[in-house]
Amino acid sequence: MNVADPHTLTGAYAAHALDPDENAEFERHLAGCPSCAQEVAEFAATLAKLGTAQSEVPPQTLKANVMAALPTIRQEAPHTAPAPGQGPSRPGRRAPRWTKLALAACLALAASAGGIAVQQHHRADQARARAAALQVQQDRVTDLLTAPDARTTTGLASGGAVGGVGTAVWSHSRGQAAFLASGLPAPAAGTTYQLWFNDSGTMRPAGLLPGGNGARLLSGPLDGAVGIGVTVEPAGGSPHPTSAPVLLLPFT
Repeated sequence: MNVADPHTLTGAYAAHALDPDENAEFERHLAGCPSCAQEVAEFAATLAKLGTAQSEVPPQTLKANVMAALPTIRQEAPHTAPAPGQGPSRPGRRAPRWTKLALAACLALAASAGGIAVQQHHRADQARARAAALQVQQDRVTDLLTAPDARTTTGLASGGAVGGVGTAVWSHSRGQAAFLASGLPAPAAGTTYQLWFNDSGTMRPAGLLPGGNGARLLSGPLDGAVGIGVTVEPAGGSPHPTSAPVLLLPFT
């Protein structure tokens, strides 16, 4: 991302002001940042309210009345000086082509006013749902950390994710594990981080981590796993790892 702090882009994202590359990269950041997701939801809700405050629902008879009037509406002639030797120009010439274009433009503007408000409401709902899902994940990880036998281990990422840090949390009494990521580079477009249970050398899918930061409870039980791994996979995940792990954390 071209800016140092992606947290400053929440307003621009909600207002559809980012270019496609920035938008895609910010959405990857958004997937792992509940504070940004909440802020985007608030911005989008505010924009939607501003749109609906200025919009009016056109009467149902507007289109029928306009179409019925098209054959009889006249366009006022332009006020120009007559050519030498000629009298005043005759007003009231019929110009149905330009009249129809103008009326069509008005109808399009009236219809789009409500559409913009609906789009903003939908975007606010999506951001709010994303924030709620992230909060659920954080609550589950926090609950796992309170288990009497909860243990943690931390490691540095390798390969293209150098600089990132990952922490595994697990509890045998709960039969659960979680992963906390910090500073992992955002995966390239069309890819995602995927989590795996390490079943003594056999990797079992355990969920996706779209961004380089955040916490996630792994999908599925421990079931004898000896650790967890993280790889970069195509968007949507893979049934088996297709790349070398950027992190391997043992349950020791």
